[in-house]
Amino acid sequence: MYSQEDALVLKAKELVYSNPTEAIKIADHLLNISHEPQEFAIANMLLAKSYMTKGDYKKAIIYAFDDQNQLEKVAIKTRIENNILKSTLLRKLYLDTQSIEYLNKASVLVSKVSSEKKLYEYHNFLEHINMLLDRLSVNEAIIKLKETELQFKNFLNENVDEKRAYHFVYAKAYNSLTKYDSAFVHIDKTFELLNASNKINLYEKALIYKESGLLFLKNKEFKKSKETLFIALQIAEVLDNPFLLKEINRDLAISYLASNQKNEHKVYYEKFLFLNNSVEEIEQGAVNTYYNIISSQEESQLESYNQKYTKYLYLSIAIALFIIIVGVLILLKSESRKKRNREIINYLEVSRNIFTKVKPTISAKKQTSKRLVIPEETEQNIILKLKRFEKSLKFLNKDMSLALLAGQFETNTKYLSEIINKNYNDNFNTFINKLRVNYIIEKLKNDTNYINYKISFLADESGFSSHSNFTIVFKGIVGMSPATFIKLLVKEREEIMKNEDTK
Repeated sequence: MYSQEDALVLKAKELVYSNPTEAIKIADHLLNISHEPQEFAIANMLLAKSYMTKGDYKKAIIYAFDDQNQLEKVAIKTRIENNILKSTLLRKLYLDTQSIEYLNKASVLVSKVSSEKKLYEYHNFLEHINMLLDRLSVNEAIIKLKETELQFKNFLNENVDEKRAYHFVYAKAYNSLTKYDSAFVHIDKTFELLNASNKINLYEKALIYKESGLLFLKNKEFKKSKETLFIALQIAEVLDNPFLLKEINRDLAISYLASNQKNEHKVYYEKFLFLNNSVEEIEQGAVNTYYNIISSQEESQLESYNQKYTKYLYLSIAIALFIIIVGVLILLKSESRKKRNREIINYLEVSRNIFTKVKPTISAKKQTSKRLVIPEETEQNIILKLKRFEKSLKFLNKDMSLALLAGQFETNTKYLSEIINKNYNDNFNTFINKLRVNYIIEKLKNDTNYINYKISFLADESGFSSHSNFTIVFKGIVGMSPATFIKLLVKEREEIMKNEDTK
């Protein structure tokens, strides 16, 4: 019986990244016949990985965060793998703090193993690099990669698949830095190692072709870009992963636009917009599921704790009294500090009023008293939607208004305006303008082509109605005109290149 189950586990592992639907069927069967914590943990992990491959992050979260995965009876290597998987899922959902927390838990467990230690150290390291690349901390990622080359040199030479992943992150990093020659070197090595591998990993293959297509696109090799992206698209359609499909359709739309094929651009851009809405819904559902699971687990742990330690009630009361006393002392000390801080703040306010005119305190109080009372659940929902909105490109829409965004959020303009004022200290127009200016600044920093574009193009690209309006807003936010900013950016890049040549 054990050997049969073992064979099913191996079969499911082979299918996770090539045929996730079939892997899910096998893992479901394994889950139903499991009796031991280790068996449950393995089945849960197979299901979580398979659903992640399909882009169903909600179900992936459910199985990855099952309580049994981290029981003491579960093998330490399985727990390490589970923590890294959790970190990956949370990174994809932009829950960075929580992602790093699970990566740190994996690191602690890795320090306790002896066999295959390099493998788990490498997987932990690779997840950290992917976090840096996803959050555009590219230079830091490059430094980390170079620092650890010697550490993993022998390990990578003995493991083709891991070496391929290493070259792939290098290719992504150099692509982001617009160092296309270096990026092509590493993407070519990635393909070479991909062809040399006996394993079938369609998910990784789609990612590699997608990155290669993007690299050709940035290098203005539009024909090769479209050919490569179409291969990635075919693979992503087999996996039916909406996240991959969204990104590939976006890159294809850009490639067709760049080669002045407007009809084709429209087709793929509409597909991208449709998939983008689907992806936002999936992310929202997955985030809600994660918080519900964590809340439920915390409640269960609290209940278990209360049941287990009832006999220590009197000791708990004594400890509680001690904590209260300490808390009161801390509170008194804190109040003293707050009083001192208020004195300092009052002094600074008086000093500042010498140079700037501020509204009278009475007016400020009146304004505060007139704020809308918004239900906490409604406020948190709108804040979450605003965060999603910041990560999307919807703010580039020239017709974007408070009323339009309120309609999309299924709320009213008063609530939306109040929450933006409260959480961003800006009115709606300033909030939108800052997003647009930040967007075009990122483009100017990360894509050298944008430096050569006219200001009118940059204004249109970032969603402003006119050249003059863009210039005024840009200067108001950044403190200098777009033209001055670009000149400084060009000068900075020239100095960086000069320094690199002298090394």
